[in-house]
Amino acid sequence: MTVTHLNPGPRMSEAVRIGDIVFLAGQIPQDMSAGIEAQTEQVLAGIDRVMAALGGTRADVASVQVWLSDMADFPGMNAVWDKWVDPKTPPARATCGVALARPGMRVEMIAVAKLPG
Repeated sequence: MTVTHLNPGPRMSEAVRIGDIVFLAGQIPQDMSAGIEAQTEQVLAGIDRVMAALGGTRADVASVQVWLSDMADFPGMNAVWDKWVDPKTPPARATCGVALARPGMRVEMIAVAKLPG
């Protein structure tokens, strides 16, 4: 089975594909000064972008881990998530409160997907 790396860098790849399974690196917001809603929109747009680059869509996402720097942001993140997710094909999901790597970062998500065909 072939292993393919999307946009590999010195530390990590944006995604790694093994057969038709893809592992996305943590998707983070671009604007660390934005509120949870805007940061969540940015992160979900990152998932959409990576999935499109791999020939998939959000409907192909099987699992998402959501990391919040403050669990008080859970309702705001969910409000944006609920607009993004297809209720007919929602991925499995877990949400945890963690210390994130960059100041101002309120949310990070990692995803695993099965690509079509």
